[in-house]
Amino acid sequence: MEIPEGYSVVKEGEAQILMQTSNTVFFNKAQVNNRDMSIAVLRTFIEKRKEEHEEMLNKRKKKHEKKPVGEDTTVSDAISKEERQAESAESQQDKVKCEGEKEVDVDVAVNDGKKSSSWKRTGDIQPPVVLEALAASGLRALRYAREVEGIAKVIALDIEQASVEACRKNIEFNGPMVCSKVEANQADARVYMLTHPKEFDVVDIDPYGSPSTFLDSAVQSVSDGGILMCTATDMAVLCGTSAEVCYSKYGSYPVKGKYCHEMALRILLASIESHANRYKRYIVPVLSVHMDFYIRVFVRIFTSAGEIKNAPLKLSYVYQCVGCDSFHLQTLGRVVTKNNSVKHYPGFGPTVPQECADCGKRFNMGGPIWSAPMHDQDWVLSILENVKSMRERYPAYEKILAVLTTISEELHDVPLFVSLHNLCATLKCTSPSAVMFRSAVLNAGYRISGSHVNPLGLKSDAPMEVIWDIMRCWVKNHPIKAQPPDHPGSVILSKEPKIQANFSRAVASLSKAQVKKVKRFLPNPEKNWGPKVRAGRQITSKHVSIYGPNVLNGDENGGDPVETNNEEPSAKRQKADNNGVVTQS
Repeated sequence: MEIPEGYSVVKEGEAQILMQTSNTVFFNKAQVNNRDMSIAVLRTFIEKRKEEHEEMLNKRKKKHEKKPVGEDTTVSDAISKEERQAESAESQQDKVKCEGEKEVDVDVAVNDGKKSSSWKRTGDIQPPVVLEALAASGLRALRYAREVEGIAKVIALDIEQASVEACRKNIEFNGPMVCSKVEANQADARVYMLTHPKEFDVVDIDPYGSPSTFLDSAVQSVSDGGILMCTATDMAVLCGTSAEVCYSKYGSYPVKGKYCHEMALRILLASIESHANRYKRYIVPVLSVHMDFYIRVFVRIFTSAGEIKNAPLKLSYVYQCVGCDSFHLQTLGRVVTKNNSVKHYPGFGPTVPQECADCGKRFNMGGPIWSAPMHDQDWVLSILENVKSMRERYPAYEKILAVLTTISEELHDVPLFVSLHNLCATLKCTSPSAVMFRSAVLNAGYRISGSHVNPLGLKSDAPMEVIWDIMRCWVKNHPIKAQPPDHPGSVILSKEPKIQANFSRAVASLSKAQVKKVKRFLPNPEKNWGPKVRAGRQITSKHVSIYGPNVLNGDENGGDPVETNNEEPSAKRQKADNNGVVTQS
């Protein structure tokens, strides 16, 4: 196909798109990491659906084999009869009239907390239907259609006419196979998802900024057992710079700490869970990732009125000491089991006194956050295996391999982490090596791992008093200068350790990836690798820090020179030299 004038071709994976030299339609090549990770998860999701479906059929078959079968009835006939009965039951589900739409079946089946997917109650498994709610150029939808086998259809939405037209051009540009699979529509994603409840097996939300306004409709549009992929790029809000804004958008209050990016992930998960619970649905996270300048979560959504009663058990408040690095979690709820009855009660609290037991300072309180595991280890290993087996099909192979490898070695049942450098900064002491500190924790009988969020982060199930005892033992062997008596470090060191730390090297002090010298934290592949200007805004010389000096020469996407701001400098940016000539500062 001939390339129109004023356009350039951008190739990523197996897809190609036509990009205008102006900033009419949003595109950021740094999101290749995001798109590659999504493709890897989507491939694994399709495989898992098939495995779950086969497992369900095998259980059904074994169930009928145990029952006596009549002389003229075979096992296969019995299975077919049950399938017909299931289909008949489904046909009698409640129906709801949507305004201006035809009747839509609403799944009202509740399975008492069991993860039952709508497609699992029928005899056949259908190829998944994918909704990309905010398509822009359509590159993500094109890559899904071209690179992921077994997809029935990809629906690409955008509210901007320019984006929809660009998406349709790109669909046509990628050939007849893509034309048969990808459909571009202009619509408000929120309204579209609300009017298509439980119709999509995969819903992908990747907005410019916060996804908060899309979550309520998104959790309703995903089918039972389907997967929701959600990105958030408003990291300043989620990490506590604008904590009050975070509460208004996500319903959680962040606290500042080295773990702020992991807390951002857990705030987003808690928000999605809250929206899902309103419709008797709940989430099961399979992968939660912080990469580059954003976070992205992959969660499966199920329906169960019984299971949502356990939601408070998965949420916690965070108490963060303002003087040292001690933090504590308090769950919102608890359960009491007596004989066969299970009752739900509010959680006991508070878990901390008014003043920190380690340094005597006050606590900041944040949350609620998702405190249950934010990854599924089986899924993580499957995704990692898929990525390794298809290396040539992932443009960002090295990056996503590094992230997935680090995630696979995390302690998934330990929320948040401590920073070794921060611990030492509080005490004003030299830092032990990570291997020595990890060995001391392991020798004390606790577990410890790294974190994919921060190369200096250490996740451990050891209580904070044990962490500080280890540091007290370290300072005894490596004395420091005296600090003011009211300094948090002085208060911590004034107490005698209750345990004697053993810093001799433990066998498990290095992870398997570290032993094999697998790269886990990679630098950016090029300069200016980060967020870009919102579509529709003029790119000027003030955006050099985002796009690089090429923005002045028009080399971005290989186009004409970008207009620069030629206005007169303001008075605040003018100064006079020794000869009285005004120049720009």
